[in-house]
Amino acid sequence: MQDDVYLIAADGWIESAQPRPVIDDKERKIKETPDLIIGRTKYKMDLVPPALIVARYFPKEHAAIGDAQAKLDEASLMLEEFVEDNTGEDGLLEDAVNDKGKATKGGVNNRLKEVSDDPEFAEERKALELCRNLLNTEALLRAVVNDLQDKLDSQVLAKYRKLSELEIKTLVVGDKWFTSIHTAVNGEVHRLTQHLVGRVRELEERYAQRLPELEREVKEYGAKVEYHLKKMGVVWK
Repeated sequence: MQDDVYLIAADGWIESAQPRPVIDDKERKIKETPDLIIGRTKYKMDLVPPALIVARYFPKEHAAIGDAQAKLDEASLMLEEFVEDNTGEDGLLEDAVNDKGKATKGGVNNRLKEVSDDPEFAEERKALELCRNLLNTEALLRAVVNDLQDKLDSQVLAKYRKLSELEIKTLVVGDKWFTSIHTAVNGEVHRLTQHLVGRVRELEERYAQRLPELEREVKEYGAKVEYHLKKMGVVWK
């Protein structure tokens, strides 16, 4: 927040919110992590991170990417499980995977050419064809995710140039600063709550014994002390 204030004081709200090229200076050993990449151009957003723009102005597009990514993850899992179930000793895909045990489109196609229409390899050919279909599905879904992400990134970059000062203030103060403060307060409350819970448990354990039990223990320890004192020759009235 302090860095944001310095930036706004120096350049103003609108200028501070604009994307800038990342710094990659080998001599000064400075290499910034980009917040947004469009083609080969890498951008840094110091005041307004792209996630804030996405959350406020492009929630539907972001949700669409999430749905596509979920389908891609499911397809990748199906492919992984299928390859795992059909590799190893006498596995139908053993001759199609690479040294890392991964199935590739090239490896599968090469093996299909080798077995051709030979009836002796009919079962293997079916497994290879199914694996190829799974690979194609995964590749298609990955392309969809990448395409949706590229379109969203371009929309986000274009939105920065259209932001008004009021919109920037809403993003920075409302969405960024207040959220950060809220998170910090909740974290501190959670920390204090855990500390109090621990302290209560400690006190509960310390005073778990009832008073009669404590009195009995006091008498027992007192008798032992008196016995040892008498053996030492200590006498009192």
